[in-house]
Amino acid sequence: MSNQSSILIQNAQILLPNGEFLLGDLRTQKGLIMEISSKLEPNEQDTIIAATGLILLPGVIDPQVHFREPGLEYKEDLFTASCACAKGGVTSFLEMPNTNPLTINQSALDHKLKLASEKCLVNYGFFIGATANNLEDILTVNPTCGIKIFMGSAHGDLLVSKEEEIETIFAKGSRLIAVHAEDQARILERKKQFATETDPAIHSVIQDETAALNATKLALKLSQKYQRRLHILHLSTGIEAEYLRTNKPSWVTVEVTPQHLVLNTESYAKIGTLAQMNPPLRSPQNNEILWKALLDGVIDFIATDHAPHTLEEKAKGYPNTPSGMPGVETSLPVMLTQAKQGRCTIVQVSNWMSTAVAKAYKIPNKGKIEIGFDADLVLVDLNNYRPVLREEILSKCGWSPFEGWDLTGYPIYTIVGGEIVYAQGKVNTNVRGKALNFGE
Repeated sequence: MSNQSSILIQNAQILLPNGEFLLGDLRTQKGLIMEISSKLEPNEQDTIIAATGLILLPGVIDPQVHFREPGLEYKEDLFTASCACAKGGVTSFLEMPNTNPLTINQSALDHKLKLASEKCLVNYGFFIGATANNLEDILTVNPTCGIKIFMGSAHGDLLVSKEEEIETIFAKGSRLIAVHAEDQARILERKKQFATETDPAIHSVIQDETAALNATKLALKLSQKYQRRLHILHLSTGIEAEYLRTNKPSWVTVEVTPQHLVLNTESYAKIGTLAQMNPPLRSPQNNEILWKALLDGVIDFIATDHAPHTLEEKAKGYPNTPSGMPGVETSLPVMLTQAKQGRCTIVQVSNWMSTAVAKAYKIPNKGKIEIGFDADLVLVDLNNYRPVLREEILSKCGWSPFEGWDLTGYPIYTIVGGEIVYAQGKVNTNVRGKALNFGE
């Protein structure tokens, strides 16, 4: 089906940009949202979706994923990851530079864009990775959503942990800088201290809350010194959230992952190394403070940090196990289930997972259900619950930290650029997304 045809979604609860729901119909044409009304008459060229009982939301924009291609395709690749996106209602993603080769110059970025154009079922954008010596590249490459600095929890060229090296990056240019904020020196010191420990729960002790706060404070200091657009990735601690509450300039944005909201250090006893990620899971008390910061607007939006590893890798035993977990196909149901439980509203979830992301990264024509906007949409069912099952996971790693969780809000249809990419359990692998644009 080409996007020259049209889709008529009938009788959906449509989330409008003003935060109200309209029970009605929506028509897409040529990849755009063309009409929204309480009743639209079908045309003969319409593909009709009967959406009675379903809620229509803007497609999710996941602003932090690791899709492993090129170089680590045995864990995940752009095709399998974008199938998982389609199933999870994620219509666009922003991907990180720690592939092999690293995405640290124009040729590596061009290679990823070419791969994505051939393989991705959903829309895509890529970060450029900062090293200690690629300043020219990170200022000139295009198109990119921003510069990624690994201040800690990394190795090789992507680790930029010395203050003077980080400052050099903040001092030049105006492009958004996104930081993985952990204090590498503190982590290395604590790794030695706990070198004999093999319980994966020690991971949260080694990469502790102070390591996170130290790095976040440094990034904020440099952002303020140079008035530089800063985004803090995957905030994990209450002390960072409380610090940001009184020290967050208007040009700084912050994200949190669903796992830092609903998983915690008690998860190690249940799922072992599958709970291991960077920055680590924290205490249940931290969950509560992060929720408060999200609801108060201290935290701006949600990202998954989808970072798959194979079950074989996760079975190696701590500390030889890699950090990271998949998330794109469960993030929307996890968050909508929280909304159903009264933690937040559906409108807030949609803002955190779509509208606010488009705004922060200046992605035009996305993140709202509005006439003239791109037809990136997801129809979800909030009437039924079902468990997350390992055998249904589309991510190549084949597991989820939420396995067995009873969730609602699963996508029934996902539409990318006016084409149905996921319908009632089946992925349409013929659809291809487009490269995202980013305003300067």
